[in-house]
Amino acid sequence: MWALLVLIGAASVSAHLQDLSFDGQKVFRVIPQNDEQVEILNFLASIMEVDFWQPDSVTMVKPKMQVDFRVETEKSFQVEDLLKESGMEYQVLIDNLQAALDAQFDSKVRTASHSYEKYNNWDTIAAWTADIAAQNPDLVSRSVIGETYEGRPMYLLKMGKSGSNKKAIFMDCGFHAREWISPAFCQWFVKEAVETYGKDTVMTTLLDKLDFYVLPVVNIDGYVYTWRNDRMWRKTRSKNAGSTCIGTDPNRNFDAGWCTAGASRSPCASTYCGSAPESEKETKALADFIREHLSTIKAYLTIHSYSQLLLFPYSYTYDLPANYQELNSIASAASKELASLHNTKYTYGPGAETIYPAAGGSDDWAYDLGIKYSFTFELRDTGRYGFLLPESQIKPTCEETLLAVKYIANYVLEHLY
Repeated sequence: MWALLVLIGAASVSAHLQDLSFDGQKVFRVIPQNDEQVEILNFLASIMEVDFWQPDSVTMVKPKMQVDFRVETEKSFQVEDLLKESGMEYQVLIDNLQAALDAQFDSKVRTASHSYEKYNNWDTIAAWTADIAAQNPDLVSRSVIGETYEGRPMYLLKMGKSGSNKKAIFMDCGFHAREWISPAFCQWFVKEAVETYGKDTVMTTLLDKLDFYVLPVVNIDGYVYTWRNDRMWRKTRSKNAGSTCIGTDPNRNFDAGWCTAGASRSPCASTYCGSAPESEKETKALADFIREHLSTIKAYLTIHSYSQLLLFPYSYTYDLPANYQELNSIASAASKELASLHNTKYTYGPGAETIYPAAGGSDDWAYDLGIKYSFTFELRDTGRYGFLLPESQIKPTCEETLLAVKYIANYVLEHLY
């Protein structure tokens, strides 16, 4: 078997970015049963480029854990032989990544302009932020909280009826560039707020009594790159000193157990923590805004994909947060709300023990800052499509997630501190 591994390692690594067709690339799911099988995955990752989808890195893999990863076309048969030979349970989740990629765009909506049931590119989203604010001046305003590494403005929408000393909820989407369903949800949430204000009693009360800050895309440069260059890109697009590898994982870049568990110090790793906490312009802009508005922001919601999880602190430690019981019961009730529409099952709990330890996340950072209601959503699905969730699932995904978000927001309103 080791001879086979060495053979795989010797095959080219450079075919990587020359022509980005994903034709023939496969996504495997394996469940290593013991340390030896985990070791095989570690070795595989060390000799060839393996893109880990779930968990984010091979370093987090443990026995009995479900592991999804993508491999280059020319390696996929050898990898399959290796898995067979090692006796590891595996299945091919996606047989041809390019086909799955093309199949994402299955929306029946035929429009070149913005649509809530399609994936919109950044230029379309940016124009939409201006439009939605212009069309709903009494409910929505737009500001710029910073700019990205490549100089793009970071637009923030503030939603709510004007009132004195209102408390607020901060929500962001699009931390990881390839998680397209995430920005789709932020857009959907804004749409629902403006369309149902005055009709839906819960939404009306929420907007009357709270403000919502919505950052539709955090990692704009990365998101643009997924549309133009590499659909599977995850990180930011900043240059790293002394390395040809680009980008930092923005959700490992916060000052919460920074660069300890589940984060890498290698600029080439997909979980690279950056040169220092808030080294990324995007994370710094977000953190600065929250710090400046700390007296009013009472909840923090960050939207990711995939795995159908509702997580709360901590991820950088196995220690439980002070209000663990409360957060757990909110997550339980919100997951029930979510499941009530399409019966989508979510798992909930503290990040480290529910999935794996991961340091430097925005949710832990916000919580440690004093925002006691801090949650991370990992939206659909559980791996059938992974990051390539078809557009036909945008509406049901957003509808069900909205129920959970409204539940949490309403709880926060009733338990202001």
